[in-house]
Amino acid sequence: MKRLVELALVAFAIATMESLVPSVSAVQASPSLGQPAFAREGWADVGSARIFYRDSGGTGVPVVLLHAATGSSAVWEYQLPSFIAAGFRIIAYDRRGYGRTEIKDAAAPASTAADDLAGLLTHLGVDRVHLVGTAAGGIVVVDFALSFPERLRSAVVANSIVGVQDEDYLTLSSRLRPTPQFNALPAEFRELGPSYRASNEEGTRRWTALEQRSRAPGIPAAPQAMRNRITFKLLESLKVPVLMLTGDADLYSPPPVLRLIAARIHGSESAIVDDAGHSAYWEQPDVFNKTVLDFIRRH
Repeated sequence: MKRLVELALVAFAIATMESLVPSVSAVQASPSLGQPAFAREGWADVGSARIFYRDSGGTGVPVVLLHAATGSSAVWEYQLPSFIAAGFRIIAYDRRGYGRTEIKDAAAPASTAADDLAGLLTHLGVDRVHLVGTAAGGIVVVDFALSFPERLRSAVVANSIVGVQDEDYLTLSSRLRPTPQFNALPAEFRELGPSYRASNEEGTRRWTALEQRSRAPGIPAAPQAMRNRITFKLLESLKVPVLMLTGDADLYSPPPVLRLIAARIHGSESAIVDDAGHSAYWEQPDVFNKTVLDFIRRH
């Protein structure tokens, strides 16, 4: 019966997919094609911004998805059917500068991304949530977990450099990603692993299209400061359950870097996704979804 319900939900998601961008077929045997219809979409006035969000509704425990700096709330098309079928209420939103989020006053000081998230949760009347963030979204997850631990059930930090500011870590990062050479590389080269780019031309093209459409129009968003100066010492103070996840071919956060960070987060769990780069949620969605769902179900 449960399998029939899951199949019905996926079929509904396929039938109601967004038509703005063509969907990908057969992306690493992904279970979904395109975006399901949301029970609610809208904007939340948070400080100087109108934060655009999508909310699946329902009575399930809420899971908030935080996109990378190369995406928006539209990138989660391979997670939504699986997470909704698992019984969770899914909330995805566009951070400042991305997607359909609007800046109301460019001269007003920008709140932190963690404060924006707290404001969105308050707007939606949501108390405690699971957070799932990838790449830059993972940095926001960590900053939020340090600032508002009482509002978290668990935190998943995927393919992220976490925002650690210790000098030795910054030196390590500069060896991994020498600038400006690294930043000059095409986004799909930096963020998608070679196995995926070699085997899935259509999926690479779809990811690139979503990346190119991810920046918000209108007034540019001002840079957002962090609520915390994240250090290894501060990571040791985290009190919420944390899953650290990365791809085995991630150029930003390869497995040794993940292990370095995870060792400072007491009680954290780690997962390495084979044949994936910096976008494991997209490159290996079946593995990503199962790993994340198994973790958050226990918390």
